[in-house]
Amino acid sequence: MNFDSFDNPKTKRFQRKVTLLSAGGSFLDGYDLTVIAVAMPLFADEWGINAWQKSLVTSAAIFGSFIGAVLLGNLTDRFGRKAMYIVDLLAFVVFAVLTAFSPNVWFLIVFRFLLGLGIGADYPISSTLVAEFAPKKGRGKLSTSLGVMWFVGAVAAYLVGLAVMPLGDYAWRAMLLVGAVFALVVFFFRINLPESPRWLIAHGRTKEALDVVEHVTGERPATIDMSTEPAAERAPLSLLFRGAQRNRTLFVCGFWFCYSTAYYGISMYTPTIIAPFTHGNHTLVILASGVVAVLGLIGSLIGMNIVDIWGRRPLIITSFTGLTVALTVLAAVTNPSLEFLIVLFSIAVLFSNSGGGVLNFVYPTELFPTALRATGSGLATSVSRIGSILGVVAFPNMVAAWGNNAALWVFAAVGLTGTLICVFMAPETKGRGLEEISADAHAPAAAGIGTEQAYA
Repeated sequence: MNFDSFDNPKTKRFQRKVTLLSAGGSFLDGYDLTVIAVAMPLFADEWGINAWQKSLVTSAAIFGSFIGAVLLGNLTDRFGRKAMYIVDLLAFVVFAVLTAFSPNVWFLIVFRFLLGLGIGADYPISSTLVAEFAPKKGRGKLSTSLGVMWFVGAVAAYLVGLAVMPLGDYAWRAMLLVGAVFALVVFFFRINLPESPRWLIAHGRTKEALDVVEHVTGERPATIDMSTEPAAERAPLSLLFRGAQRNRTLFVCGFWFCYSTAYYGISMYTPTIIAPFTHGNHTLVILASGVVAVLGLIGSLIGMNIVDIWGRRPLIITSFTGLTVALTVLAAVTNPSLEFLIVLFSIAVLFSNSGGGVLNFVYPTELFPTALRATGSGLATSVSRIGSILGVVAFPNMVAAWGNNAALWVFAAVGLTGTLICVFMAPETKGRGLEEISADAHAPAAAGIGTEQAYA
């Protein structure tokens, strides 16, 4: 079942709408995960917190997103995309408000963890919904736009940080509260979106699926063919690790883990790394870190605009190669200047975000079948969060024990690992329908053999 045959203005308007609202969730993810790095120097001075508490604050939302992606990704496949699509935004609103009014660092850690549950949930939900409504020829661009909006949210965190600096002691609270305002706006616009027809047909609700297609496209198809997809009630989680699907699962989890380890380990501490070179000027720290974030955004825009032209495979291999080279140069230079750090960090995030940072919204939705698409995406998101946690927790401790350069050599090795994973495992899915891609992983099922056997 696909939307390629419904090439009309009504369908395209809806596809843009669902992409924009899903991208709103990605924007919130990027904002909320980045704003804590912007706010850290302010509340750290106010509360006098130690290095261990800083790492807990930084990683709390990532720990939460690890759990949220696993639990709510599975619930999304069980109870529907729409229900969880709205519920996770409520977590953004409620817990973003609570973080802004935290009386001490421990309340902040708890509320950031709870906020992370919603952040983790939104990755598999939003990317799945966009992929299931998108046409196959433009699916890459629509899906990668979610990654682009993540980095728009990251840049917005720096812009908001600069805007509220005149508030003094209340500046960091204002930064966190703005995230709740953004979430409330997205929440109200998401309420009226319909359920995914792919999910409905996978659960035997064919008439409802036809109704949704008619509502979205203005045309009612005679039927919907999902014969190449495993039925929802016959798709246990173990199918992700059987046959050809196993390699797909390992690839998605592997490259995303490497990307997150390197990206979060560096980007979440960019202000901290740069701070000693600015002689205590908080505004200059935010400006310099913001430049790096902007280059990361530019990288994601490049990836979005060439993913359906150049292809997924060459894009992700180039992305990891560029990231690895930049990290290697950073690690090799022992006495860098502020300008050198800004340039090399910018190059690193530009390359990483042009492939790994946007294709993590594409590959999971393309390589997992409908009945397990959100579950598989949630699993991959959770594995990536393990990498994120390692990055944000291990990096400051490695710096303290060995220094910046030794820590950067470790991340260069992670980048190299990601490069090798992509070279040997990355498939090309450009211009192919979701059912066609899914059929490759269980071809015997399409020929009449049961799903369990096909994945054996």
